[in-house]
Amino acid sequence: MSDVTVAATETKLVTKQLPAADIMGESPLHHADLASVAQKGAQQGGVHFHERKLKGLLTLRCLPTAEQQNVIQSLLGVALPMQPLTSVTTDAVSVRWISPDEWLIIVSGDQAFELETQFNAQLMGHFSLVNISGGTTIFDVSGSHVVDMLKKSTPVDLHESEFPVGKVVSTVFAKSGVMICRVAEDHYELVVRRSFADYLWLWIQDASREYGLVVTA
Repeated sequence: MSDVTVAATETKLVTKQLPAADIMGESPLHHADLASVAQKGAQQGGVHFHERKLKGLLTLRCLPTAEQQNVIQSLLGVALPMQPLTSVTTDAVSVRWISPDEWLIIVSGDQAFELETQFNAQLMGHFSLVNISGGTTIFDVSGSHVVDMLKKSTPVDLHESEFPVGKVVSTVFAKSGVMICRVAEDHYELVVRRSFADYLWLWIQDASREYGLVVTA
């Protein structure tokens, strides 16, 4: 009987490093090609529309102690607005009161992750910070007839005596919900959920029809 020799074969697992994918962020209204609309559309009108796309938005929840307030101010460059329905805005950041223990922080899109990291590293105590950038966008509406357009869309009293510059409210807009902030006399910002962005863009087009709608890129 002859001996049978079995030759063992060695299997090598070869892994290949794939190149990193270049993933481009797209705003909720990317499909609407607002740049082309701005170029080919009306250049004069009573309502001006601009999507402030791909901004960094974070919601902060806490009942801040004096120490926490100091840390937050050092991170943001501004103090939290503690009065209901108020906001504070600089060139770098906007902070808006939502409820007695909640604020919306708006920064440039490339700063959101860094700011979130700094909060988690430096702010002690009980708090919650959630990055909602991917689920929201901002509609910038202005013009001589912007209030007339908004009156068709929301039950909020927009008279300057009741809604001064800097005021912010979360309210019904058409059949959706938005956060409205008055940033100048005839200039408002609407924080919009991504899933309702297309619907509200169509609504604003219709509500602005009689005043003339100007889209800016």
